[in-house]
Amino acid sequence: MQQHNVLILDFGSQYTQLIARRVRELNIYCEIHPYNKPPKNVSEFKAIILSGSPNSVRGENVLHPDLSKIRGKKPVLAVCYGAQYLAHFSGGKVAPSNTREYGRANLSYIKKDEVFFENISEGSQVWMSHSDTIKELPTNGVRLASTRDVENAAYKIKGEETYAIQFHPEVYHSTDGKQLLENFLVKIAGVAQTWTADSFVESTVAAIQKEVGNDKVVLGLSGGVDSTVAAVLLHKAIGKNLYCIFVNNGLLRKNEFESVLAQYEGMGLNVKGVDASERFLTALAGLVDPEKKRKAIGNAFIEVFDDEAHQIKDVTWLAQGTIYPDVIESVSVNGGPSATIKSHHNVGGLPDFMKLKVVEPLKMIFKDEVRRVGASMGIDSNLLGRHPFPGPGLAIRILSDITAEKVRILQEVDAIFINGLREEGLYDSVWQAGAMLLPVNSVGVMGDERTYEKVVALRAVESTDGMTADWVNLPYEFLQKTSNKIINQVKGVNRVVYDISSKPPATIEWE
Repeated sequence: MQQHNVLILDFGSQYTQLIARRVRELNIYCEIHPYNKPPKNVSEFKAIILSGSPNSVRGENVLHPDLSKIRGKKPVLAVCYGAQYLAHFSGGKVAPSNTREYGRANLSYIKKDEVFFENISEGSQVWMSHSDTIKELPTNGVRLASTRDVENAAYKIKGEETYAIQFHPEVYHSTDGKQLLENFLVKIAGVAQTWTADSFVESTVAAIQKEVGNDKVVLGLSGGVDSTVAAVLLHKAIGKNLYCIFVNNGLLRKNEFESVLAQYEGMGLNVKGVDASERFLTALAGLVDPEKKRKAIGNAFIEVFDDEAHQIKDVTWLAQGTIYPDVIESVSVNGGPSATIKSHHNVGGLPDFMKLKVVEPLKMIFKDEVRRVGASMGIDSNLLGRHPFPGPGLAIRILSDITAEKVRILQEVDAIFINGLREEGLYDSVWQAGAMLLPVNSVGVMGDERTYEKVVALRAVESTDGMTADWVNLPYEFLQKTSNKIINQVKGVNRVVYDISSKPPATIEWE
């Protein structure tokens, strides 16, 4: 259990993960739990945040949290749905809003001498996102702030350290949102700002040593940031008892199997390369549905690991590079927007036959935090700067059944795109980039001949944590050069398009 931490109860808001990101940026550890499945040790948390929700407190599907161990006993910050819930069920009144309360607004009134709004001035921009509004404050409610259209934009409850707001401090558009969270967590709740990369390494290494002891651990390396940082953390904790396996699933980038193995040579890690390409391609034969592809890859991955683990005498643990977004996206809250987006093959444990316990040293941190942890342990910056690459690899970038020939085509296209980004100095300004092979043929002309060949889509996004992402406005000259190169050099492709969708509503991957 981390000390000085914050519990975020999730009511299904698309912004819940952003609340956690902002809290972590204040060097404060926090955890997200579904509102209806709070942790047993609620009393150990220093402060509680209630998230927003797409649900209405007036509707049939009211989400009722059990606040008996929280309310009046712990500092509470209720955001949007949370604020309306506290009002509606504690003597106040929530009604449909007469005006559309969505988007930017400015605080037109702030109650003087309130710590909650310290260093925040009237006129500060906030982000609204709700269709209901609080008409009457709850019993003992005191209004703290208003906007032109929302009288009760913020309030507190007398006699408790309970604060509530009808705007989202966690989003970029709320200009003083971070200050507000700091006022609540540090000045009101007294939470210490001790969550740093160094403290994470120290506490995680100690936790691994305590949990794993002298047992042997097997870990799948992918060449990506997550598995590499997990490996170095584990190596720091248990040394020679860590056995790393790098599996070639036949769905990696061009020449990646060889280059990744070479990459780890100088890192002191004990790594074995296993070429299981045929096994994966056979398991995927004829599958088109993305979830079926993910499950087939996950199952094959587990089988390969089981085979390899049996060759290591007395291995008892499987380590995985699962990170927090994987965990969050695999947990559903009442079918809301934070419900399962897609299954992650490295979340949720292992089948009984494997008989290995799971250790996931990174499962409570976000991608940018993983990079900071890696840097604090001295991992090479080029390796830490690598773009994320999906566990199922190119299988979820081929939008149809998987064949060796389709993999070859996409590997060639991807190599031209990624190498081009590096050569033009664009790679580090992109969070993730890749190519998709579409289940579409288009007519083209090469020389004097008509062609009927594949279409590929290029995608490049910028993000901090993968939860939200914007497409990158790559220079036209670069896209033109890349398109020409792909069409001229990759047999089977005669058309290149560029994906200009953001997340949400689109996901980063196409499947």
